[in-house]
Amino acid sequence: MVLAEGFKTSAIQVWQRKLIEHGNKSYIYVKAAAFEILKIFLGRMGEQGMFENFIQIAGVKNREEAELLIHCGVRYLGFPLRLPVHKEDLSEDEASEIIRFLPPGVQGVLITYLDRADEIARFCEELGVKLVQLHGDISADELSHLKKISPQLKIIKSLIVRENNLPQLERLTETFGMLVDAFITDTYDPQTGASGATGRVHDWAVSRRLVEISPKPLILAGGLNPANVGEAILQVRPAGVDSHTGVEDAAGRKDPLLVKEFLAGADSSFRQIGKKR
Repeated sequence: MVLAEGFKTSAIQVWQRKLIEHGNKSYIYVKAAAFEILKIFLGRMGEQGMFENFIQIAGVKNREEAELLIHCGVRYLGFPLRLPVHKEDLSEDEASEIIRFLPPGVQGVLITYLDRADEIARFCEELGVKLVQLHGDISADELSHLKKISPQLKIIKSLIVRENNLPQLERLTETFGMLVDAFITDTYDPQTGASGATGRVHDWAVSRRLVEISPKPLILAGGLNPANVGEAILQVRPAGVDSHTGVEDAAGRKDPLLVKEFLAGADSSFRQIGKKR
């Protein structure tokens, strides 16, 4: 259902644009629009498959913690690096060493505020990642350039929920929809200026609306933990979920019990909404 809603929105946008471009040349207009809509549909199907029931645990601090998460069943490990607000959990060399020794079926995800395509591509290559989550204010031109120089790179773009900014997020979804592989909604913290790893829950109705209109899969983040992840999935119906501080103990270390409970809660709700992990 989510796939159909996002595809319908994208198809209408393409149809309207091609009508303006080709005017009364109906045959050319229909052919051009149909071809582009088909490309969107096929691309959307592939991306939806990759991000379907996507569960990421971010903030890996060392190799032992990475091994703990893998043992619990986590398949996407997030590494926040080159951040303007938070302190990195580990060095870039340490992250690279962990990522390069991840077993088959487990992927490292670079989480960063970098906003220049060349620097992002170079850093991803240095780390050995094929997935990057961008939280910075990157432009559409830079995203287009990044896709050109690193076509193998899968890009997740953040949509940061602030007070009363749904119209802006809707525009960003439309602007970046054909330039990224997925979106992730997260919560802004006005006290620290952080737009990730805040431990704050936002209005899930905002994320639900973005799921409905997005041409790409949407991952939900922001204050998710074992107690609320199941209900969050049922309300928002995202393609995936992300947790950072929500599965940590009082010392800031990943708690295996909390991680397993988070995975179980997410899996149960994904099954309820008709998705199979």
